This record gives sequence, structure tokens and C-alpha cells, in this order.
Amino acid sequence: METNQMDVKKVDSLSIIENINANAVNTTLTKINQFQEIVQSQFRQDHDFGIIPGTKKPTMLKPGAEKIIMLLGLTSEFEILESTRDFDQGFFQYQIKCQLKKDGFVITEGIGSANTRESKYLKGDPYTLDNTVLKMAKKRALVDAALLVGSLSDVFTQDIEDMDLDGNQASNYQRTYTDQDGTITKAQAKRMYAISDGDSDLCKAVIAKYGYKKSDEVKKIDYEKICKEIEDLKNLPIGNTENALPFES
Repeated sequence: METNQMDVKKVDSLSIIENINANAVNTTLTKINQFQEIVQSQFRQDHDFGIIPGTKKPTMLKPGAEKIIMLLGLTSEFEILESTRDFDQGFFQYQIKCQLKKDGFVITEGIGSANTRESKYLKGDPYTLDNTVLKMAKKRALVDAALLVGSLSDVFTQDIEDMDLDGNQASNYQRTYTDQDGTITKAQAKRMYAISDGDSDLCKAVIAKYGYKKSDEVKKIDYEKICKEIEDLKNLPIGNTENALPFES
């Protein structure tokens, strides 16, 4: 009895690395870092991303994922891979694939799922949640694809799903991007400046209160408090100087 045999060419990781153009790799990595910095400095907390206390990375939200796709000139297409709509038991679940395309070609894809037995849905009427879990599965697939295509998985996460589709519960989350060791990154400094609406005097006054002369000296452990104070002072009504900081003339 004849058997069909397929010749398999063994390729080890070293042979792949040897064929890589080091200059091209360096250029690509530089562009990825630049893109990550742009995203970190321009995305808005509680809108494009949210941060959950105790986590090390911010959670990408649906508006942020949509911006990534728009910035890269991509289009998204969704496909239901698997679904269960059990009206007798009141159980609904969906598994969705999101493909990101450029000029008709698939660039990457993400997978997302949701079901009515997740803790956030247990207290609700499952028969009214069919469309809700479908949208949540689509959102998770979209975020998964956006993180992949933007090489942003080391900046953002989608593992924490304690927010609704728009991240409305993120308003009280801490303002930190990574761990609490060391000084803040350039992207974090830019965002701190953006929170002040470009008021460098306000930023200088607040960080001086914490013993810093320049933004690159700011410790991550103080970053959350400084951002909160800048935002609070920025939002003070005109003429209200009760809690305002003194500025040097």
C-alpha cells in the first residue's frame, strides 16, 4: 500500500534571523516605538482607554481601537464563528472574528467572545441581553485586532473587562501606564502637559510642589496625584483661587 509522504523542510530560528535585514528591522522597530508614543500621548483616558487599579497596563476601549484602525487606514469586517441562542435556558453566546483589511487584503484578525453567564450579566434578564453580548463579542474582537496591528500589546491590554462597551466605569481609575518604579516616560510627560491644555506654568507649579524641577524627574509613584491635581486646578472656575497654587511672577 502506497503512502503519500510530504517533504518538510526544517527551518530553525537561527536561519530565519540570519536572513533578516538588520537595518530594516531597526527602522521598523523605531517606527513602532514612535507610533506607540503617539498613541500614548494623544489618546484620552476614560474615552480611548481606561485604567483599573492594581493593573499594570491601561485597557484599550472601543473608541481607542477604532482610532487605531482609522489612523492606519484600515477597514474592519466581522464574522460570527460560533453562536448559541438558547431561548429555553436563557443562554446566549457569540464568538466573533474581526478582520482588518487594507485595499482588500487581510492584514490581521482578532477573536472575541461573550456570553450571558459572565458575572456582569448574571443579575440582568438574559432574554434582553442577546444583542448586548453580541456587541461585546464584536468589541473584544475589534480591540484584539487593533492591538495586534498596532503592535500595542505591551502598551495596552484587553484582559480586564469590568467596563461597559464605552468604558463608562473608568472615571475613577488611577492615572498610571506601567508600574510604579522609576521616572515617567516621555509619552506620560506629554500627556500630563495635554491634561493642562498646554499650560506649562501650571505643570511646573504642580510638579514643583512635589519637589521636581523638570518633568523627566517625576517619579511614576507621584504621576497619578500630579495628573489629578493638574486637572482639578485646570477646571477651577475663573476667579476661584481658594485652592490655586501660587505662581512665580
